[in-house]
Amino acid sequence: MSIRKWDQLPYQSLNYYLKQTYGAKVYKAAVNGGFTCPNRDGSKGIGGCIFCSGEGAGECAGSIEDPIATQMQLEIQRLIQGHHAEKFIAYFQAFTNTYAPVDELRRKYSEALQDPRVVVLAVGTRPDCLDEPVIELLQEIARTKEVWVELGLQTIHEATARHINRCYDLACFEDAMARLKKAGIKTVVHLILGLPGETKAMMLESVRFVADSGAWGIKFHLMHVLRDTVLADQYTRHQFSVLTEDEYLDIVVSAIRRLPPSMVIHRLTAEAPKDILVAPQWCIYKRQVLNHLHKKLKAEQAYQGQWHQP
Repeated sequence: MSIRKWDQLPYQSLNYYLKQTYGAKVYKAAVNGGFTCPNRDGSKGIGGCIFCSGEGAGECAGSIEDPIATQMQLEIQRLIQGHHAEKFIAYFQAFTNTYAPVDELRRKYSEALQDPRVVVLAVGTRPDCLDEPVIELLQEIARTKEVWVELGLQTIHEATARHINRCYDLACFEDAMARLKKAGIKTVVHLILGLPGETKAMMLESVRFVADSGAWGIKFHLMHVLRDTVLADQYTRHQFSVLTEDEYLDIVVSAIRRLPPSMVIHRLTAEAPKDILVAPQWCIYKRQVLNHLHKKLKAEQAYQGQWHQP
């Protein structure tokens, strides 16, 4: 299969993986399953992580008022009209998408997978919400559809985890990873770069941990400060500063060097809705940021595979 020039990268991008696997670009259809989170309902904590918006990262998902099947069809229609899309990922993104009885999960996942053009089920969740019946359900679905479980680790440093109110420890993550790997389910680990108090060295320690964890994929998130969050209150009180674009790109380049070639990079940066973004404002221009990143990689001869550990 011919790959366009912009796919010639010194890492395995998600876009490249999907085109190689399914023969076409595959688009995410984000749906809202109507779930909550143990870090919000009091079973583990209240208020959620300090960076989490009131929508739980579901700002771009479908309407919770619509059934899952309706949300999927509306998203599919939008993607066909806007991008001539042919194949789709059912992406359960908002809050914790395994935090419900198994029968409810089965029904909602099944609704999302009704259309044969949906080739992947992606489920965002927490490692403390993956008991054995849930993993067995995901394993069952994985026999007919590709399944990704996305785990919000964010950092390996326990002091930072307490500060951001994550409400689970690293041992919990390691246990969930081991059970998912045993079940043969692909895992995607989320890391946030730029969390309050973390140095570049600390962030790269988290990257190295994920690189060695056996995870199939990784997502890098720039730390966004969103309106009406605890993090926004800390930011306005000048308790920490956000990364500049140059600082962020420098960390990402160093992070890519530490990943195994087989690991699929699902995200290198992220946007946030303009109406709720407090800082940093430079991240609004995602395409520009990615262009700057690829120029930086090329300037360091990354395209020729000349990587050096700093």
